Amino acid sequence: MKRLLIIQVAALSSDLLRRNQDLLPAELTFRPMQGVFPAVTCTAQGSFRTASPPAQHGMIANGLYLRDLHRPMFWEQSADLVRGQRIWEGFRRRGGRVGVLFWQQSLGEAADVILSPAPIHKHHGGMIQDCYSEPAGLYARLCREVGRPFRLTHYWGPRASARAGDWIAAATGALLDDPEVAPDLCLTYLPGLDYDLQRWGTTHPKARRALGATLQQMGLLLAAGRRRGYEVLIFGDYAVADTPAGAVFPNRALKEAGLMKVREIRCMEYPDFHSSRAFAVVDHQIAHVYTRNAADAEAARRVLAELPGVAEVLDRAAQAQLDLNHPNSGELVIVAQEGKWLAYPWWTDNRRKPDYASHVDIHNKPGYDPCELLLGWPPMSVSQNTDRIRGSHGRVGPGREVAWAATMELPGQVLTLIDLAGNVRDWLNGADGSEASRRGTIL
Repeated sequence: MKRLLIIQVAALSSDLLRRNQDLLPAELTFRPMQGVFPAVTCTAQGSFRTASPPAQHGMIANGLYLRDLHRPMFWEQSADLVRGQRIWEGFRRRGGRVGVLFWQQSLGEAADVILSPAPIHKHHGGMIQDCYSEPAGLYARLCREVGRPFRLTHYWGPRASARAGDWIAAATGALLDDPEVAPDLCLTYLPGLDYDLQRWGTTHPKARRALGATLQQMGLLLAAGRRRGYEVLIFGDYAVADTPAGAVFPNRALKEAGLMKVREIRCMEYPDFHSSRAFAVVDHQIAHVYTRNAADAEAARRVLAELPGVAEVLDRAAQAQLDLNHPNSGELVIVAQEGKWLAYPWWTDNRRKPDYASHVDIHNKPGYDPCELLLGWPPMSVSQNTDRIRGSHGRVGPGREVAWAATMELPGQVLTLIDLAGNVRDWLNGADGSEASRRGTIL
């Protein structure tokens, strides 16, 4: 049975590696490929697992708007949200064991080993930090092997750091070393590079330091793979680009135009998704805009097309050309200009902000909020100063290629992330590699 360790590294881009070549390990040759659009975590991971675009698998962003519930939901973890056949299904039918560690939408996945953050939010506030695992006792077992539990505060929020990836790398290595539970195909995730790229931008010394820490984690995993006879594949999901021009606020424009409605509760403004004619569910440099009918879509298109900082407004036909036209998608998708990103707030008076604005609250905010990576004022709150965000992602195209490397030869050419996924599926199913599969530009 073949053995393969897949390491998905957040924000591992060709441009970043090219500018820091002196840090790269000599034993791997990294090559560029085009990611999927939008270039965000859940979309990229869904496309890799299924070797298909979001128009087919349905993870059109990190958050989805459930039309029947009139509710946006970010970072939901059910594996059934990702539609389509997994690239490992044939491998698993032939007896191969599969492990999925810290990938999004992995709970209930067709796999033998699962490990994912799954905290319990207490009724009167606070949180019990925990991880879901399959088999059930695996998380406790790995905590003993690593010597400490996984800390969710290192994974997201103002304290997010390389320590999250340190734990994941150590736990993955311990799993591979355990013959009782080690899977033949193991997919794991290193998140830490992304944090300081968003906080500081791609050329800041802290970005180079974050890359160095991530490469150390990759080195530990490479050693663990070699020790246990695994081939290793490493790939990035998106490229972070600098955002010196700051944030764009589509919901403010829609609210001013009378298309987005809010409820006033104790002088705070909360979105009214039941009566809004249009609103934007933002996610880094893209946003899905949901409307009630064609007239509202046209009204929203006019407003957003004139909003400074918006590069494109994609209707359904334009989305279809980008393999994004899925029922989960918005009637419109907007894309930020280079150097800008999209922020979710609709209020202009900070005294009227909703309660969750000043907290880490990834499930209730109707949009991704990178300001949660930074402390604000008063103490114990998160920043609401969008000017502090120096990097973002979501766009694709020249200069936004992601990087990949492998210790084995793949059976076909790799130009895109979906190509890479298809090649892995074919390799797992027994296809032979060749020198032709290694063609491409070396970083």
